[in-house]
Amino acid sequence: MLSALIARKNNENDAFINDCNEKEAQKQPHSHVPKTVIDTLKRIWQNVFPQRDIDFKDSKVTATLTKKDSPTVSYKGNEMSDGERVGLYLIAQCLCIPENKTIIIDEPEIHLHRSIMNRLWTEIENARKDCFFIYITHDTQFAANHKHADKIWVKSFDGTNWELERIAEEGIKLPEQLLLDIMGNRKKVLFVEGTADSYDTKLYSEIYKDYYVVPCGGCTSVIAKTNAMKNTTQLHDIECYGIIDRDYRSEHEIEAIKEHSVFTINVAEVENLFLVEELLSVVNEILFPNDNSRVDKIKRTIIDERYKKQINSQICEAVVSELKYQLSIIEIAKNNEENAKQSLETVYKLISYDKIKGKVEQKFNAANDYKQVLAVFNCKSLSCEVEKEFGKKEYKEFVVGQLFGDKAEEIKKAIVPYLPIEIQRT
Repeated sequence: MLSALIARKNNENDAFINDCNEKEAQKQPHSHVPKTVIDTLKRIWQNVFPQRDIDFKDSKVTATLTKKDSPTVSYKGNEMSDGERVGLYLIAQCLCIPENKTIIIDEPEIHLHRSIMNRLWTEIENARKDCFFIYITHDTQFAANHKHADKIWVKSFDGTNWELERIAEEGIKLPEQLLLDIMGNRKKVLFVEGTADSYDTKLYSEIYKDYYVVPCGGCTSVIAKTNAMKNTTQLHDIECYGIIDRDYRSEHEIEAIKEHSVFTINVAEVENLFLVEELLSVVNEILFPNDNSRVDKIKRTIIDERYKKQINSQICEAVVSELKYQLSIIEIAKNNEENAKQSLETVYKLISYDKIKGKVEQKFNAANDYKQVLAVFNCKSLSCEVEKEFGKKEYKEFVVGQLFGDKAEEIKKAIVPYLPIEIQRT
């Protein structure tokens, strides 16, 4: 490859000299010295690998690393890293291709860090605007970075026939990389709250093994992404659901969001899944075989020392949550100002603070047993009571770790009854 590059440079130099000779013979001014293919390679190299220069002498490659307040270090081509060698080869290869050709790159992500890969191909594409680039890649982020490129996915392959489909971007409300991830994964999709490192994702990824679990942040984003996927024509053959915390939601709100294929767990928040009695018994058996007294102490502490002392603040937060929900579903007339004002006043009359508070108080006061308390009690610090009794710091992390051990199935069996029955698992 290096020989071809140097040969092209020599041809460019020869062409320039011949042009100069002809123009001098005709007593015409000749052009300035043009940039050669080697100059272009060096420019691309410096943009892709900052602080590193490259030079070619006697058909040999030398790289130089320059850092501020550090001595300059030179090294030979055979001492380059895999990424540097691959980068140099790809730049040289693409620069040597004749004009107006189609360049097909299979798996551009191999041997290259993602940040380098994106810079590298952007620079090469800019240098070879006369060529048409086709990438075959599994890296959805790389594909998504090519915002103005047509994207085609392999929808199916039966061993003989390929089914290809162009990905339409018009009207799609999912982020493009997520869309590509879903298409490439081919699993059913489960949108969850939290981040990639949160307990929602860790827990649900192990329980719903046959789903592609996508963390979305908050519950609003879960609902929005579930709706967006269901409205994406190209994804209609892939099942998708959303799963969110129960929080302070009323039964009416819970039923309403089911219409969007979004379902709530049967405890107030995901942290409470780590506190259900069935799971406490499994963990107790791991740590203290044949002694269940700690489980009963944990239950009593959470009910008597935590829930009963915080019930008034919990009721207040639940009332505010319901008021916000009622206001969010208000429909106001838009045909004129008078009707808009009248419809708003009518709705306000229908929202009764005292009525809402009465229903909320009834629900919270009726929570007498442990299971009922976990269904309404929103308090992320409850696991510290378990840690005190079990003498186990980072209790939730311990449970997640056990999902990869001998007790994995017992742990899942303890948690599953508190998950939505609408979301089937294998």
